[in-house]
Amino acid sequence: MNAATTRIEHDLLGDREVPDAAYYGVHTLRALENFDITGMPIAVYPDLIRALAQIKQAAAQANHQLGLLDASRADAIAAACKELISGRWHEQFVVDVIQGGAGTSTNMNANEVIANRALEILGYARGEYQHLHPNQHVNMSQSTNDVYPTALKLATYAGIFRLVDAMAYLRGAMERKAAEFADVLKMGRTQLQDAVPMTLGQEFSTYAVMLGEDEARLKEAALLICEINLGATAIGTGINAHPDYAALVCRRLVEISGVPVVTAPNLIEATQDCGSFVQLSGVLKRVAVKLSKVCNDLRLLSSGPRAGFGEINLPPRQAGSSIMPGKVNPVIPEVVNQIAFEVIGNDTTVTFAAEAGQLQLNAFEPIIAHSLFKSAQHLAKGCKALADYCIDGITANRDTLRASVERSIGIVTALNPYIGYVNATEVAAEAHLSGRGVAEIVLERQLMSVERLAEVLRPEVLTKPQIIPALAA
Repeated sequence: MNAATTRIEHDLLGDREVPDAAYYGVHTLRALENFDITGMPIAVYPDLIRALAQIKQAAAQANHQLGLLDASRADAIAAACKELISGRWHEQFVVDVIQGGAGTSTNMNANEVIANRALEILGYARGEYQHLHPNQHVNMSQSTNDVYPTALKLATYAGIFRLVDAMAYLRGAMERKAAEFADVLKMGRTQLQDAVPMTLGQEFSTYAVMLGEDEARLKEAALLICEINLGATAIGTGINAHPDYAALVCRRLVEISGVPVVTAPNLIEATQDCGSFVQLSGVLKRVAVKLSKVCNDLRLLSSGPRAGFGEINLPPRQAGSSIMPGKVNPVIPEVVNQIAFEVIGNDTTVTFAAEAGQLQLNAFEPIIAHSLFKSAQHLAKGCKALADYCIDGITANRDTLRASVERSIGIVTALNPYIGYVNATEVAAEAHLSGRGVAEIVLERQLMSVERLAEVLRPEVLTKPQIIPALAA
């Protein structure tokens, strides 16, 4: 590098040349060299960048109100933070998402970008830290150990509610299909064996209910991550911060972010405890497991088209084979299955990372952040894709479904209250051995009249509780 394109910055390890065009500084430069792990910079998570900027803005305003930071510096820091919140300068956040140091490199990346942009706002050149310093001014009253977990919680909060919205969108698609298929009779199955009749509408309505339940669980988990340790500084004692700082910066952060955060009652405990992240990760895994089960069902019910279940048709999205002409695969359920597998693995990562914390700090929050962000993002995109590219276009093979009910031995269960268990068992055995229909055998044995049998086998009778006359003794 030549002097015209670089500036000299200094840290405890010595002097380094930093690209003059960069808003980041020497700390970020060293992290960029140290952590060439994933090829993914923290800029891939804009919610995290916005959260860091919101915290730095709140801190500057609180420190100014407490008489610790002059108005010109506080205003310049706040102005730089607002630009970050609006989406500017995110490309300057270059540290790898997986990093050592408990998130210090991410915090310093933010401090340096904000400091250098604030210097420009004040009329100085980037790197002229004697006028406004990344640590002394931007990081005043803070530590990575309270900034980083607070930023993670703010960013995760945003991701949770995007996922909730995506799940509600998918639930709406399921509810529309449930209404469309309300009159379509089919056989229910347990352990892949014929069970009793139900409607296809009932099948899709259960998927809608499952999604609704997990929307509620996610909202509960969001409440847990609203407790923050901002003001704890290094380990929770609040060293280097004003006694009134924690309460004041929390109020400022609520105003800036709109997230209803509260200061933890014990900041030492809150600085080392990752329990809320474990809880949230578990709920994300629950969502993933249920979505994957739904996709398993869709793939099974649409299997065929000739040699499978063939009960429903998924909308064709692309050619399914490079060798088999005409083959179409259930690619959308398959991709959602794979998202679920990833989320389950991410939950294991979060679990190990939370358990590995030692004494007053957990050093592994960067991998917790990366795992949670990926899970929430990918699940949200999966829900949207499943709704738009699969559920909305599903059609029912009504004749196939009706025929499966009529030839199924399983309908004998519906006749059990009317003809008795012993008679029902004998009818089922004969139907199985002979290949004949249950209804045919019941009529042949004069166990029910034609009219009564037709009444009992109506969809609205087969698929919901009924008051049944007592059998004769």
